[in-house]
Amino acid sequence: MDFTKLYGQNYDAKAMDARFKTLADKFTECIGSPCEAIYSSSGRAEVIGNHTDHNHGKVLVAAISCDILACVKKAKGKITVCSEGYSPVEVDLSNTSPVPSETGTSTALVRGIAHAIKSRGYQFDGFVAYTSSNIFKGAGVSSSAAFEVLIAEIINDLYLGGALTAVDKAVIGQYAENVYFGKPCGLLDQCGIAIGSLTYLDFNCPEKPITEKLHAVDGYSFIITNTGGDHAKLTPHYAAIRTEMNEIASYFGKTVMRDVPYDEFFYALPALKGKYSGRAIMRALHFYCENERVDLAAQALKTGDAPLFLDCINKSGLSSLNLLQNCYVPADTAQPMVLGIELSRRIIKDGAIRVHGGGFAGSILAIVNDGEAESYMHEMSELFGKNNVFKASVREPGTTRVC
Repeated sequence: MDFTKLYGQNYDAKAMDARFKTLADKFTECIGSPCEAIYSSSGRAEVIGNHTDHNHGKVLVAAISCDILACVKKAKGKITVCSEGYSPVEVDLSNTSPVPSETGTSTALVRGIAHAIKSRGYQFDGFVAYTSSNIFKGAGVSSSAAFEVLIAEIINDLYLGGALTAVDKAVIGQYAENVYFGKPCGLLDQCGIAIGSLTYLDFNCPEKPITEKLHAVDGYSFIITNTGGDHAKLTPHYAAIRTEMNEIASYFGKTVMRDVPYDEFFYALPALKGKYSGRAIMRALHFYCENERVDLAAQALKTGDAPLFLDCINKSGLSSLNLLQNCYVPADTAQPMVLGIELSRRIIKDGAIRVHGGGFAGSILAIVNDGEAESYMHEMSELFGKNNVFKASVREPGTTRVC
């Protein structure tokens, strides 16, 4: 494995060797025998396409240079996952039906993934894994999706001969999160991690999305800042975005906004205003505008038009703030994300800034000219702490076996 494809050209080979050795040693100490394989599953950066995937929209997403590593060995009858700092997860493969008391836990995710793969007609056995993660804590880079796709890929590689495609693994992870874990996520996170690279995704047909790998703009860095806040109590706020878009779609006899033509929506605004909240209508409007921006941003990447690409990202950020309204929790007066976004707009001369991921609390994404990157990171570190500012590169492979 060429580790520059996982961690970027400037990765620290000595530190990476030490990380692999420490993980392998802990596996042996915990399990009593050496591992048979090591897998890597990355975090992701949502570049543009904020809250559109769950209504069959379009996105640009990048796998990035942080990951969960897992040392793995085959086992009989059950899956056991030990992770640094967490209680072990154990799932008996003889029973993969939902267990209500597991809702919201990693055990639910493992059980749901096993069930989804079984439901596709595949036969497989268990494994024991020891994992370690350097995915940025609280930065909204989707450690849960990285874990889901990791479990699916371990089964895929150990027992299925690679029969599952990247999209298959993403759909399986989403199923586990929706049905077993209890979070109504879209498919963006899992697809970005499973496919790798910077990828254009069109979810018009959700289980068979159109995918196209693109190249990031040269000379710019992705910088993610965790502005603080707890995601644990925010699921209702995330869910409300999807619910409100679906309510608008239902007025037209459709399930999702993608199936409602814009002109039909626009001319129905007076009737919609009398039936739905202004926020729901604005969130639906965001959906249409965001899809157009994704296509424009993708075209800018293909032609190397950095100013157009950055303009799309900035406009996406403003739309999330003003129309989608996911940059702060209603009635929250602290508003650290909005503060970070506004400060970034004043600092960055050549770049773009927007909410990162689900929003309401957590992180912001800046795409900054390399010449400004260090000074920008310093300014954000002064406000939010050095440990909450991360520079990431785009990672080429999706979730994969590395040795």
